[in-house]
Amino acid sequence: MKKYTLAVLSVLTLLLTSCMASKDGKSAGNLYDTTWELEYISGPRIAFEGLYPNKKPQITFDEKEKNVYGNNGCNGYSAPFTLNGKTLTFGEPGPSTMMFCEGGGEQQFLKQMKQITSYSIDKDGKLNLIQGDVPMMRFKKVAKQ
Repeated sequence: MKKYTLAVLSVLTLLLTSCMASKDGKSAGNLYDTTWELEYISGPRIAFEGLYPNKKPQITFDEKEKNVYGNNGCNGYSAPFTLNGKTLTFGEPGPSTMMFCEGGGEQQFLKQMKQITSYSIDKDGKLNLIQGDVPMMRFKKVAKQ
């Protein structure tokens, strides 16, 4: 009986330890190799669909280049980022395409990005970009193209 109890405790300890290890190390890994699509943005008094009537903003983190790139709902963009643990900041966006689009969400998206101070990936796998302790933008994973 003692051996059985010891074996069960050993297995439980191993499972608990592996779950905790993957939880800590997995978050930053989940940030990369994924395209994220915006599904919520804080602040504007215009409905989300009104801000982005044709295309929702997307963001992809390039771990090697320390750059993000994507589409801000209208034009393509790229910007450097700094990641230290859960602390995340974005630099000034580089040159982007110059298309005219409806909705006005492009400026709101870029403005919010400049104010981000950290990130989290919640239990549903959604990426939250946070200012202080307030989630300002929420993204969902999209299929790789």
